[in-house]
Amino acid sequence: MKKNKKSIFNNLGFWIIVSMILGILAGNLMGEKTSMFAPIGDIFIHLIKMVVVPLVAVSIISGTASMGNSKSAGKIGLATFGYYMCSTAIAVTLGLIMGELLNPGIGISLDKIQSMFSNEYADKASLQGFWETIKSFIPLNPFEALVSGNIMQILFFSIFLGLGISSLESKKKNLLINVFDALSDALVFVITKIMYTAPLGVFALMAYSIGTFGFDMLTLIVKLFLTCVFAWIIHTFGIYGLIIKLFSKVSPRKFFSKIYKSQLVALSTASSMATIPVNKEVCEQELGISKETTSFVLPLGATINMDGNAIYYAIVACFFAQMFGIELGIPQYLAIIFTATIGSIGQAGVPGPSFLVVAVLVAANIPIEGLPIIFGVDRIFDMLRTSVNITGDASCAVIVDNLRNTI
Repeated sequence: MKKNKKSIFNNLGFWIIVSMILGILAGNLMGEKTSMFAPIGDIFIHLIKMVVVPLVAVSIISGTASMGNSKSAGKIGLATFGYYMCSTAIAVTLGLIMGELLNPGIGISLDKIQSMFSNEYADKASLQGFWETIKSFIPLNPFEALVSGNIMQILFFSIFLGLGISSLESKKKNLLINVFDALSDALVFVITKIMYTAPLGVFALMAYSIGTFGFDMLTLIVKLFLTCVFAWIIHTFGIYGLIIKLFSKVSPRKFFSKIYKSQLVALSTASSMATIPVNKEVCEQELGISKETTSFVLPLGATINMDGNAIYYAIVACFFAQMFGIELGIPQYLAIIFTATIGSIGQAGVPGPSFLVVAVLVAANIPIEGLPIIFGVDRIFDMLRTSVNITGDASCAVIVDNLRNTI
């Protein structure tokens, strides 16, 4: 009996790639007229975000409840947090190395870009202290956190509720786990249907991003852009690939051949949170990762794992230091690594300029008035670094699932 081969034209990933290419062409040809497509892109993002908050809450509760009473639960949690913190520190260090090797800020003429300088970001330089950060994770009202979409607080409450469910007697526990599993399946069904509109949404988002922000500004900072891209490629395919090869049973080739669907959605939406449903589907259905693992690791990663951002912060710090003729020493490097690593915890996984870069620059005593140069094209940088972020989330899921099966 012949197997029906799935046509490439029935492959959603294929149409997303086509839509991205068409969006880039439309953006280049139409320029700012592509603002007419913005509402379509916004509707697509809103549809995904409509499902994200309940899906994150339900998935975390279900995943924690399923793992909570097992002997390996504590080790899995520590492994997940440890992986995210270590990979972020590695990412910042890689960014600093690439920034110093490729010197993206050398050769920039201050006379040409001085008119763009501004101090409007000076009041955004504060970084929460350790205890303030911890307190901000704890919701005073879990329902308020759900309504406002405070993902970190939702994660905190959901983990504790999941642990509470895991402590119940088997009959009650299984009943509640089945309820949350059923809700999760229903929400996945909804997001699957929403993804049928992805090609249209991706086209609109890409056309608007390129048409509005374009590549003109990038010509001024082309070395910065290329340095970031080079570092992101090394981290994605080099660091993640090596870790997956060493600590999981999934081959790097298989991993990257499947995860591209999630990367494309992240690239077009520039939102780690919006990519959770797609990443979850790819990890479970195509990489064979258990639902219990993805339900815990992926939502957590979309909130605290920002490797792409961490690389960006480090390179941008080197860029401005070189542009202003400031020589960085060990104290400045350590300040950048610490600020970028700790500051990434709880950073929103949504599109938009990341003001944590302000804190990173201030920590290393680097002037911040040149930030409008990069914030003007931040959307393009954001699309690329988000793709790195969600790849890191999936790599953690692969490794933690292997650890979970071997403990």
